[in-house]
Amino acid sequence: MNVLAAVSIGLLAGAGVLLIVAGMRGNPILPRPNSTRSAPSADRELAWLTGSVVAALVAGALTGWVVVAAGSGIAVWSSRGLIARGRESGNTVQRTEAIAVWTEQIRDNMAAAAGLEQALLASAAHAPGPIDSEVSRFVSRIDRGVDLLDALAELGDDLDHPAADLVVVALANAVRLEARDLGPLLSRLAIFIRADVRMRLRIEVSRARIRTSARIVLATTVVTALFLFVFSPNLLTAYDSVAGQLWLLVVFGVFAAAGSLMRSLATTDYPGRFSARRAAFGPGR
Repeated sequence: MNVLAAVSIGLLAGAGVLLIVAGMRGNPILPRPNSTRSAPSADRELAWLTGSVVAALVAGALTGWVVVAAGSGIAVWSSRGLIARGRESGNTVQRTEAIAVWTEQIRDNMAAAAGLEQALLASAAHAPGPIDSEVSRFVSRIDRGVDLLDALAELGDDLDHPAADLVVVALANAVRLEARDLGPLLSRLAIFIRADVRMRLRIEVSRARIRTSARIVLATTVVTALFLFVFSPNLLTAYDSVAGQLWLLVVFGVFAAAGSLMRSLATTDYPGRFSARRAAFGPGR
């Protein structure tokens, strides 16, 4: 009963620390209502929450240390952000590559003596997977009789990508000004976008090395602690006292600070949306 009470207090203390840190950083605590959120995403969040609670209970039951119980739960819950961020970065690279492929498809269709609108419609038949749904919605708007400029503006909003803004602006200017040299411009844009993909891949490779080193250090620390707990528990009796728990709190604080630095390192500040994109469509679009 004492262990359960200690674990509960530890969980509440850890949750309080998370709320304080999130409030100071201005991060939302609960997810905003979003009708497009898929059920698998909610299931993953529930699975991570369950894993965090289980990890805290198991650690508290084995050690009886409040700090370890709270730290274990917080560590499991925080690790989901790093995994999700890595997956999001991979998706961003794939979408950027897909935009480059789609740009080249439009250029090739125009080279086959097709007009711009026909080239755009033809590109939907073989649109790359990561942007297939956005391009399909664009084509459906054209089929419903939506003006081409309006459809391009909504396509830029759907893609929501700086590289896509450049392509959409080039297409919109070609529609408004009846430009004839759009093919070479699209070729240069595709080259630029592919260079951006290569840059992002190099960044991800360098970050992967850092993440691997961090995993090795963390795994070594956990294995060493488990070894001492099983084979030399007398060496850990010093942590049963209040002072020992405070020292453990310092250790967890160091790991938390390192994890925060790793998270900031894994965050890429990509350029914002192209501000001239709206101007290309004229006022009101």
